[in-house]
Parts: sequence; C-alpha cells; structure tokens
Amino acid sequence: MAQTKTIAQKLPWNDRAGRFAPFKATVLVLVTLPALWLLYRSLTGMPAEQTALGPRPYIEAIHFVGDWTIYLLLVTLAVTPARRLFDWSKLIQVRRIIGVSALCYILLHFVLYIFDSKLDLGFVATEIVTRIYLTIGFVALLGLIALGITSTDGWVKRLGGVRWSRLHKLIYFITPLAILHYYMQSKIDVTQPVLVSGLYFWLMGYRIMARRGYKEGFVPLTILSVAAALLTVVVEAAWYGIATGVSVERVLMANLDFSFQIRPAWWVLFAGLAVTVASEIRKRAKFGGTAARGAPAGRTG
Repeated sequence: MAQTKTIAQKLPWNDRAGRFAPFKATVLVLVTLPALWLLYRSLTGMPAEQTALGPRPYIEAIHFVGDWTIYLLLVTLAVTPARRLFDWSKLIQVRRIIGVSALCYILLHFVLYIFDSKLDLGFVATEIVTRIYLTIGFVALLGLIALGITSTDGWVKRLGGVRWSRLHKLIYFITPLAILHYYMQSKIDVTQPVLVSGLYFWLMGYRIMARRGYKEGFVPLTILSVAAALLTVVVEAAWYGIATGVSVERVLMANLDFSFQIRPAWWVLFAGLAVTVASEIRKRAKFGGTAARGAPAGRTG
C-alpha cells in the first residue's frame, strides 16, 4: 500500500499526496499538444509520399520543435511574475512540468538533427565543434539536461535549497543561448527571434525590478514594458546592422511603418501593457472585495 502511494505521488498529474490534480493534468496535456500536432503532420499529407511537413520534413520538424523549446522556456520564466502579479499560487505546481517539457523538446530537436544527418554521429560532432550556432545550441542542451536531472525532490534534498536554487538560475543564461541559436539559424528574417528576445527582456526586467521592491504597480510595470520594447528595437537594429548590413535608420523606420507589418517591439509593448492592466484590475478587484466584506452591515427597518 505504501509503495502504491509512493508511485502515485510521483505521477506528474498527481499532487504531493498522490491525488489527481486537474490543473497539473491540464498543463501536462497542453505541453504535449505541439508534439502530437507534429506527429499528426508527419503522418498525413498529399501526395502519400510527401507528408504535411513539406519536401524537407526533418528540417521543418527541427525548426518546429526548436521554436517550442524556446516558447516553453519563456513560459517557465513567466511563472514567477504571473504568480506574484495575479496571486496565482497554483502555478508553482506546474513549473517543473513546463521546464521538463522544454528539456524533452530540445532533446527531440537534437535527435531529429541526428536523423537528418543520417545518424552520422561523427559528422554531428564535427558540425557542433565547427559551427558556432550549433555549439551555442549544444551548450543550451547540456544546460537543460543538467537542470532536468536535478529537478526532482531528491536532488533538492541532496543539494540543499539554496544551492539548488542557484543552480536552477542557470535558466536565465540557457534561455538567451537558445534565443541566440534561434537568431543564427534564422539567417535573414529574425522577426520571431526578436519577438522572443523582447519577451525575455520583460521577464528578466521584472526580476530585476522585483529585487528592488517593485513587484507590482501600474507605473513600474508600464516603465518596464516601454523599456523592454525599446531594448527590442535596439537589438533588432543591431542584429540587422551586423548580420545583413541594413542601416539602423531603416530598421527604425520599419518600426514606425504599420502599413506592412507590426514589428516585434510593438507586440512586446502590447503584451507588457496587457499584463500591467490585467494585474491592476486583479488588484483593484481583490481590494474592492476585501473592503466590501470588511464594511459594517447597514441598518434595516
């Protein structure tokens, strides 16, 4: 009976007491959906000899899985701000699930690359050593493996809470490595890497702001959102200037021209302001409800 309870406690969709946790189960389903969608696309398509992934299915799958690795890393980083700003304590229960999912996706990303290289491990090793963007991606992979291995309660006890926490702060450095890898393999069009880097700036900026005592508030969060958006423009201009020779002025003008495309910096600003407004609404609703409950009842009759 005790053994059964121990196994139940280890199942990812159960809580620490071994009981089914609907929230954890829902998140577990959500993080598997991209992989299931990729599997579906790889098994379907017309004509029969070509899947829905196109003429180069391995390349398409590699990019798809790599994108989701970065999305999940950002969601992992978003847990702490969301928990504080929206008083959503349950989020801490699923942070490990999301982080381990990011590890699974980056491992799949690497395995697909090996298959695309015709299982030639010597070639893969040579490419990792000689191609800097692959070296960067491989370092990110090794970092996530280290975090995944030490993500269990047993490792928390072995390392101690303080050392474990310090080790897992490596995600702050692994994520930008993964984003840099994304930039370098995207080559000319880096719209998506610029967007995810802007979101990363906001998430890390929030942590810096929180350490200085500004964990919430309309003005601090608005300033953070504007700063993250401006930094996104700077990084976009710098990347295009270095990688393609496009002038800074041209990139700045593109950010002010809405006739063709809304540039990533504006989406970063919109996302940051949306979080700011939502957190203010939550705070006012919370204080309003508290005040209403604490008010003395009026006289009747």
